[in-house]
Amino acid sequence: MAQMQTQLELNRSAVVINRRGLGYNLQRLWHTGDWYRYFLLSAIAFLMFLPFIVTFIISFKSLPQFNHDAFLPTFPLYPENYLDAWKVVSKYILNSIIVSGVSVVLMVALAALAAWAFARYPFPGREIFFYLVIALLMIPGELTLIPAFLLVKTLGLLNTRWVLILPYVAGGQVFAIFILRSFFQSMPEEMFEASRIDGANELQTFVRIGLPLSQSILGVVAIMHILSTWNDLVWPIVTLSNQSLMTLTIGLYAFRTAWYSIWGPLMAGYVIASIPLIVLFAFTSRLFVEGLSSGAIKM
Repeated sequence: MAQMQTQLELNRSAVVINRRGLGYNLQRLWHTGDWYRYFLLSAIAFLMFLPFIVTFIISFKSLPQFNHDAFLPTFPLYPENYLDAWKVVSKYILNSIIVSGVSVVLMVALAALAAWAFARYPFPGREIFFYLVIALLMIPGELTLIPAFLLVKTLGLLNTRWVLILPYVAGGQVFAIFILRSFFQSMPEEMFEASRIDGANELQTFVRIGLPLSQSILGVVAIMHILSTWNDLVWPIVTLSNQSLMTLTIGLYAFRTAWYSIWGPLMAGYVIASIPLIVLFAFTSRLFVEGLSSGAIKM
């Protein structure tokens, strides 16, 4: 009994200390003049979340409610929008998962090998060739849209999943090589010399040492690639006309016509489409932050 009473007194003391600490921190924040920085950051964060908040609000509106008040919450809620949206989203979400999943695996594997060669394997003209590859980052994707379309048409890839996967793999490698090469160059040479002394070749050194040490930055590259391919709209519209192969971004256009848009189900579809990305980031956020904060991205 005495032990429980002592524990309760300690808990009360901790609460009092925490309250004093909070008040002290607020007073210090005000007197030092840092409050405006936190206010500015909070305002920026709110503006960043505002589109998603508005999307979520509209997703629960019927058409008359939307016409009456588009952006403020209205009651009763209209959850039937999510049922209508799922009927459309369910037809295309598997295609988006397949395209994004296959392309990210191929892209990361090829980009890691190329970046390793640029970083650790000396060969004539290495720097020149590397900067030629990086120069592709300066070319807008819209300029290559027609040549890329003619190329995939000549190869007979139109209306196949490969018409999305292969360009995504090729296009995603450029930025990934730029990031991974910098990381591989920052690794201490002593580790690789010890591996070579043990008889390992370059590929074995890459698999045994390079890949395990680069999990964080590989995760960053993979997440950024998935975000890009999942949200892409222009290339799938240009290259796909087969309904069964269309991705999620095209499927959501079923709620839009040349004359009007069914805003409630459309916004509900956007919310559903964002859930896989939110879940992905929730499970990989630690890996993503480690890759960014460990000095992996060095310009």
